[in-house]
Amino acid sequence: MNKALRRTVIAGNWKMNKTPDEAKALIEEMKPLVAGADCDVVLCVPYVDIPAAVEAAKGSNIRIGAENVHFKASGAYTGEVSADMLKAVGVEYVIIGHSERRQYFGETDQTVNLRTLAALNAGLKVILCVGETLEQRELGYTETLLKYQTKIGLTNVTAEQLKNVIIAYEPVWAIGTGVTATDDQADEGNGFVRAAVAEAYGADVAETVTVQYGGSMNAKNAEGLLSKVNVDGGLIGGASLKAPDFSVIVKAASK
Repeated sequence: MNKALRRTVIAGNWKMNKTPDEAKALIEEMKPLVAGADCDVVLCVPYVDIPAAVEAAKGSNIRIGAENVHFKASGAYTGEVSADMLKAVGVEYVIIGHSERRQYFGETDQTVNLRTLAALNAGLKVILCVGETLEQRELGYTETLLKYQTKIGLTNVTAEQLKNVIIAYEPVWAIGTGVTATDDQADEGNGFVRAAVAEAYGADVAETVTVQYGGSMNAKNAEGLLSKVNVDGGLIGGASLKAPDFSVIVKAASK
């Protein structure tokens, strides 16, 4: 982390978990545990949980996000949700391009870019996900792939809009597997992402961009990962469903 240059952000990604009542209960449990944190705290929840989550988080330092957004404002896109719809129900952040969206739902670098632009144009903050598979890492393509995904994802994003973008490096081989990149691997991957931003926007701008690590960060490994200069927070999966564990990560990011 380098708090002198950029915000540290801990964001939970609940994935397909929790009913509205369960979401309310979990947020009520979390609120006193993360109050006064010296980092931004975000919970990205399923669509049906958003109204309950927004209501439960009122008056606290927890901000609510969504897990995806469509790139059109309206139309014949059954099952999709637009950026304006998310704004209307109190969403501030949205995850775009998560590896599970890419793997299971046909997300491409190009659609990730379209979703990113739609979200930014609507005034949402974006958590843009990039990451390599184990095969790609073993073939030596990590740097090339991360830079490509970052630059494609940010195509036509202005330097001003970039202020509302967080980039999450999430090695696919470490998502939900229990395998975590080492502290140095996370720092290296985040460094590749920052280098791509520098190539596109300049080194000074790149130093202001928050780059999270998003591969199985948990209560036990968070402090080591967050000690690295290029790791500006985490995109947290399983540990964000447990208030005590999530609060330990928030506390580590507040140091």
